[in-house]
Amino acid sequence: MNLYRKLYLGVFLALFISGLAFAAPDIAAGKEKAGMCFACHGAAGNSKNPNFPILAGQKPAYLVNQLRAFRKGTRGNGMMQNMAANLSDAEINNLAAFFASVKNISAGGDKALATKGESKAPMCFGCHGNKAVGRGVTPRLAGQQPAYLQRQLKAFKDGSRRNGPMSGISKMLSEEDVQAVTEYMGSLK
Repeated sequence: MNLYRKLYLGVFLALFISGLAFAAPDIAAGKEKAGMCFACHGAAGNSKNPNFPILAGQKPAYLVNQLRAFRKGTRGNGMMQNMAANLSDAEINNLAAFFASVKNISAGGDKALATKGESKAPMCFGCHGNKAVGRGVTPRLAGQQPAYLQRQLKAFKDGSRRNGPMSGISKMLSEEDVQAVTEYMGSLK
């Protein structure tokens, strides 16, 4: 009887602990923690500054992966590495849930360039979803700051940011293509 009791207690504790590990993200806690992000990424993650990406409406899995990469140091950006360094997994999940819950306000894009970029954009939709709204761990590009997207494509192209598919795709794009496609992405809602 004592053995069964220990076994039962062990199973109960394992289930209890695993339930804590997979607790649903807390959007309210994410919103509270996100205040530290607003100075750069704008109110509720809708950046008006082309130097900083829009986080509002981003896919949670993508945000989680990126914050963990900054925390681990596998994605380089001194400011973001410092911001993510002390975030727990739960805080990262909460931040991702909050930003995913906020409506993305399109950054806009140069209309003439966006029209030129529209014909090249479908190559992005396979990974980034229809109309580039994001899919799983691939980011939402729709409504993003064009200048930010241009810097990221250049970083993939020169190897300072690594991602197998994006490194290859970015090398196929001319400077004009990069500018046109990113302006088109910024114009999407």
